[in-house]
Amino acid sequence: MKSPQYLIIVLLLMLSSITYAQRPQEQRYDKEKFEAARVAFITNRLDLKPEQAEKFWPLFNKYNEERESLMRKMADFSKESEGNISENQAKQLIDQRFSVQSDMLKLDQKFMNDITKVITHKQAVALGGANRDFIRQIYRMNQRGRGGN
Repeated sequence: MKSPQYLIIVLLLMLSSITYAQRPQEQRYDKEKFEAARVAFITNRLDLKPEQAEKFWPLFNKYNEERESLMRKMADFSKESEGNISENQAKQLIDQRFSVQSDMLKLDQKFMNDITKVITHKQAVALGGANRDFIRQIYRMNQRGRGGN
């Protein structure tokens, strides 16, 4: 398991969130449609059987919620580090950041352990690429919708 791969996925998810957050209110995306598209895309890409999908998606959704919570903590540390902070505060922020990163690694390990009881290891490895490809596809669609290349 490669942690940098998951970090890239999370960063892409954050970038897509920022993109959507900057859109005018009337152009905001429909979260239900987004999630349904992601479910269809990943289910198809991993070739999940119905019995696998039934067990996979609750685990995946729980993992995503916990991961997003940890990422919000990381973002809070970045906000706290802006401006004038003391040396002691900086040290505390560094320690807290490492603690959250450790929690992320533990979460990733637990997720992989749990998920490989439901899907094959090959499907688990393909999950990172499938999620990344989905985000890229959404990004491209967003760019085309704005008149981009």
